[in-house]
Amino acid sequence: MPAFRQAGERQLPNPILCMAWSPKRDLIALASTTGELLLHRLTNFHRVWNLAPSEHIGKEITALAWRPDGKILAFSLGDTKQVVLCGVEKAEILHVFRMQNRISCMHWMEVTDESSALGSFSQTEDESKHFLPKLASLPKSYSTTSKLFSEEKSDEIMNLLGEVRLNILVLGGDDGNVELYAYGMYRIATLAGVPGSCRNLGLSSDLKSLVVITELTSAEERAEICFVQLDTSLLSDCLPELTRMARKFTHISTLLQYLHLSLSCMCEAWEEIFMQMDLRLTKFVQEKNTSTQVQDEFLELLLWGQSSPELQALLMNQLTVKGLKKLGQTIESSYSSIQKLVISHLQSGSEALLYHLSEVKGMSLWKKKFEPLGLDSAAIEDAITSVGTFSLKTSELLQVIDKSMKNFKAFFRWLYVAMLRMCDEHVPPELNKMTQKDIAFVADFLSEHFSENEQLFDRKGKYFNVERVGQYLKDEDEDLVSPPSTDGNQWLQFLEKSTHLKESPLLFPSFPQKSLHFVKRMMENAIELCLKKPAEVIGKSVKQAVLLPLYLTPKRAENSPRLFELPSLWNNKKTKMHYVVFCMPHVSPHKLYLLRKDSDTNRQVSNYVASLDLCHQLKGSDGENSASRPNGGAACTDARFYNDEMLTVVLKGVEEDSARSILGQIPLTSAFDCEIEFNWTPDMRLEEQSASIPSQTLVLENQWRELEGMKAQYVAVNGIREVACVLSENLRHLRAFEMDVEDEDDDGAEAQNDTAEQDMLDATATSQGDENGEAGNGERRKNEENLESEESSEL
Repeated sequence: MPAFRQAGERQLPNPILCMAWSPKRDLIALASTTGELLLHRLTNFHRVWNLAPSEHIGKEITALAWRPDGKILAFSLGDTKQVVLCGVEKAEILHVFRMQNRISCMHWMEVTDESSALGSFSQTEDESKHFLPKLASLPKSYSTTSKLFSEEKSDEIMNLLGEVRLNILVLGGDDGNVELYAYGMYRIATLAGVPGSCRNLGLSSDLKSLVVITELTSAEERAEICFVQLDTSLLSDCLPELTRMARKFTHISTLLQYLHLSLSCMCEAWEEIFMQMDLRLTKFVQEKNTSTQVQDEFLELLLWGQSSPELQALLMNQLTVKGLKKLGQTIESSYSSIQKLVISHLQSGSEALLYHLSEVKGMSLWKKKFEPLGLDSAAIEDAITSVGTFSLKTSELLQVIDKSMKNFKAFFRWLYVAMLRMCDEHVPPELNKMTQKDIAFVADFLSEHFSENEQLFDRKGKYFNVERVGQYLKDEDEDLVSPPSTDGNQWLQFLEKSTHLKESPLLFPSFPQKSLHFVKRMMENAIELCLKKPAEVIGKSVKQAVLLPLYLTPKRAENSPRLFELPSLWNNKKTKMHYVVFCMPHVSPHKLYLLRKDSDTNRQVSNYVASLDLCHQLKGSDGENSASRPNGGAACTDARFYNDEMLTVVLKGVEEDSARSILGQIPLTSAFDCEIEFNWTPDMRLEEQSASIPSQTLVLENQWRELEGMKAQYVAVNGIREVACVLSENLRHLRAFEMDVEDEDDDGAEAQNDTAEQDMLDATATSQGDENGEAGNGERRKNEENLESEESSEL
């Protein structure tokens, strides 16, 4: 019986550039050359969902990485230089951040050290839930404000932290820059000076070192592959402090995004509803042809109850009683929505920001613990001040909204009654009463919105001004058109006379001439400076400990999938070792080479280079040498670490057996058990001294399977779930295997028949996609429900 049971097979229309198994479930993510992201299930290789490319996000996926809990998938875009965090359950984009350079590889790891879990050192971590109200979800009616977000977006954003244990997303760029993001959100380190471009990387689970496989341009105009080990001992030494700081700053990052979304909802409420009213009343004023001002004619109607025939015609024909009533309701609804967003979202979010920043300030004052990480109390104080200023501006906006609502209500109720009288219709008694305050509100409305003062005109030359609230939502650097009046404000008068209070750091400065957007940008810049300092300090502490030139290789073709190229990396959490596997086909096509380094750069490892000879027999399940083995040996096209003890390889025959492909498992237990120790000669590439590398002859035993009808080239594995996926040479043909189950011939034939039927069904579904869009959406919802139920059962 063949080893490994085939679980599914698929022919895809577009070549695959990246593939990665979920660490927790039998799901594999695929990225195609068109920029489409696919999620497939192991069983029959069934597609769960797909995320189509877009101009806003990007169309060139360059790297994939799963969060260790399997709930979020990160991918990078080469054309837009962005990194995206995508929720797996609903294919929903949760967070996007832009990079300075193109990302070529990424790795998402979880710290296994117990000190990374929040213990007695930081028991106050969850106390914010007791002191702060739960942030409100974004309104459903405005959830389409951004192309990226849905109605449950705010809840998803706040859940990005995931588990309490620290996890770090490591990003490597084409220019050699490496950045580390705690929880995939907050940048804790920026590393510059890594030679060449990053080809692969891995951070040890104990945070003591970071390994990078780089590609340099050699003197021979060929690519030189090098092994670089960086000392990141500061992260390891300050792990409890780093964990707490990272969680706090990640909270702050998510709150900033929450405020951004809330403000976007407010802008939508204004632009889509209120600006329509602006255009209608502007048109109404522009069509007036008399020499008198609109304000004067409305005042005559207010004082004497009589209007000119022209004003009466405009009111009755342009606005109409029904239209005016509807317009008034629209205005009131718009103001109420903005008011609720300010209270429940902006003010709550800014209060939470102040809370977390104040805790960070307390951490910065504990210099023994947090000074090595670069916490700057002065920068944090500036950030706290900027958040206070933002909070003051939201309170100012609430006062403006309250005053404008009173004026609008009074004006529209009065005008509605006046138009009913013009039509000789019955006026309800409750509307017929007007107090002196109501008359004052109407007069204020007329003076503010129909004034001849050029400063109150809209910047586009409109005759009607409704910018009293809207000016706060404009993303401009110019001063407010109609700033709030501070005449008679006793607190400001007292503050102006007091020389001590005026410069007091305890008082938050206000910017009465600036918009809410302007103050928000000031706050974001101050917090960015606060968050940036630790990343710079930690980045400067990282030093290069090892640089080993491995071999020369022809320059990579532009269309070749970069993530599939060797070397491949692995970190053994038990032995705390970095492992590297690679081939040097120009030196010895039948050998695999292994390199290992201790994660602690201060410790040396004996026998750290070895090679595996693939030129010998394959053994069948009966223990005898297989008569069907490839003659002349085999060459390795890809190799991935399955777990700490096993290596998964894709082999192909040479010479007359070049069309044959084999999937196999190689045990690593005795790979480095050599009596002869290799001594690396400095200033020489490994390929130049390959003859002295100890070699082991390992037999695949019964852990191999011939891949009939497939020119296999690459493989992706997950030893935790015991699965593998093989990709063909043309990057379109995929086969998935369960590695712990032996295949049976009947079951294999049945699986192939099921796969063929599934392919026919997929082809039919594709041709009928436009007609059956709703059915496709229903299937996608079903898949999402299945994922949710699976996760609940696992929990």
